[in-house]
This record gives sequence, structure tokens and C-alpha cells, in this order.
Amino acid sequence: MNIGGIIKIMNKTADILDNVSKVIAGKRNVSELVLTSIIAGGHVLLEDVPGTGKTMMAKSFAKSIDGEFSRIQFTPDLLPSDITGVHVFNQKEGEFVFRRGPIFANVILADEINRATPRTQSALLECMEEHQVTVDGEYSRLTEPFIVIATQNPIETAGTYQLPEAQLDRFLMKINMGYPEKEDEVLILNRFLNSNPSASLEKVATCEDIISMKEEAKKVFIHPVLIDYIVELARMTREEENVSIGVSPRGTLGMLNAVRAFAYVSGREYVVPEDIKTLAPHVWAHRLVLQNGFINRDNKEQIIENVVAKTTVPTEDWTK
Repeated sequence: MNIGGIIKIMNKTADILDNVSKVIAGKRNVSELVLTSIIAGGHVLLEDVPGTGKTMMAKSFAKSIDGEFSRIQFTPDLLPSDITGVHVFNQKEGEFVFRRGPIFANVILADEINRATPRTQSALLECMEEHQVTVDGEYSRLTEPFIVIATQNPIETAGTYQLPEAQLDRFLMKINMGYPEKEDEVLILNRFLNSNPSASLEKVATCEDIISMKEEAKKVFIHPVLIDYIVELARMTREEENVSIGVSPRGTLGMLNAVRAFAYVSGREYVVPEDIKTLAPHVWAHRLVLQNGFINRDNKEQIIENVVAKTTVPTEDWTK
């Protein structure tokens, strides 16, 4: 990748992040993580209380890349066919035709995903993993790029169904947005004083640009020593005292894709150890299964941070 190519990347990714920042104030780091997931071909789980901008974040990214946005409100009575679609009988033609569900979009907001039954949650699994839908034995490919941004409330437990480990493992990252700082919240109120800034948000990229970015990110160089570093960190999580199930090979592969995409978003053509250290809590914490008595979410993140802290960081020339 030449200098001109790097500058073009930085401009395009910066345009997307700047555009999202017109609506989402003070959450540049979260926007970078979401964009990283999009370019890495992964999905995001946003866990936070209502009203922190999760829906607006998803809509802003969809508008920025000129993609189709779809919101699915998960409820206990939601059926798999409500997500994927269903065959209906066309009396005029005398045959069954497939009516597409809301999953056929570029950016999917799966709102309060833990309120749906396990059966409905699992219907989302094939879509996320295979980028396809199967209805009555017929396969339909989903539109690329395809990213699911799921949300769940960490406080409410009544009427919810905890996501199984197999489902959690399909999310590349789990991100906590958090409340904005005071000055950022003041900025948000001023922006929404007379109109909704998201309504006037214009595209700054296309879906084709994102597809090209995904291919370019695969060319980002990662030193063999850093690949060994990723595996060593993952193996360390499996040996932690309070961990029942550590990071799986799917988790290490997810990290490999994520760090290359993160370097790409940062305008670099090579990965550095700081990329791995930055992404580790977001990519790996939700994949851990703790032993009984250690179920707090913060414990998982702390375990990952401890593993990173006590593992020797390699030093090499990361550009070759």
C-alpha cells in the first residue's frame, strides 16, 4: 500500500467517523470500534442502559455509508419468520412467493436482543455467521456489507433470555457506550435544539467503499511475532483460576481480523502491539465463561486486562 493509498484510507475513514460525530458527540472511540467491526466483517453487541445513543449510532453509520438500515425490536413473542421472512401465497400468480424480512439490510439494529426466546435468537445465528437466510429449504444471500448491531440492557433481567455462549461468540466485539461527559451532553442538547441532526446526515461513502475497505484491510501486515502474542494471550485466559472456558480459536481468529481492521482505520499498513492491547477487552471479555460466583461483567474485563498486563509485550520492527 503506497503513501497515496494510506492518505486516501485515512480521509475516507475519517469522513465516516466525522459524519457519525455530527450526531454522536464524545464517542469517537466507540465509533472507531464499530467501524473496525464493519471493516473486519464482524458484528457488535452494545450493552448499556436505554437512551445512550445505541440506535442513533447504528442509524448514523447506515446513512454515512449509504446503506439500508433496519431495526428489529426483539420481544418474547417475536418469531424467527418475523426476522428472516416468510413464503406467502400469491393468488394472482397461483404460487408461493418469498416476502423478505427485516434482516435483508446492510445495518441491522437488533434492539434488546435478550428479550427474544432462544429459538428466535438462534434464527439470527445463521444470518450472522453465514450471511444467508434459509427459509423452507431455500437459501437467500444477504446484502453486503452486512453488520448486526445488537443491544441489551445490563440492568433488567425480568422477561429476558440470557444469550448463550455460542451466540455471544458470534459477536466480534462487545462495547459499553457509557454516559457522555457533561460538555458532550450540553453539545448534544444544543444540536437537537432546533432539529434532529441525523435527519440531515448525508452519505460520505458507499457500500462498495466498505467492501473495498474490507479487502484492503486483509492486506495489512501483521508480524509473525504478534500472531504468536495473540495466541499466547488467548492461552493465558484458558489457564486463569476463575475461568471455566477461555478464549476459543474463533476468538483468536476474530482478534486477527479485528487488529488488522483497526490498524487500517488508524491509517497504518501494519499492526502494532498496542492495537492488540486496546482491542483485547472488547474482542475477548464477552467470550469468557467464568466459574460459579464470578459472573460479574467487570470481572471478565479485569481478567483480560490482567492477562495483558502480565504477558511480555514483544519488541520488533513491525513494518517488515
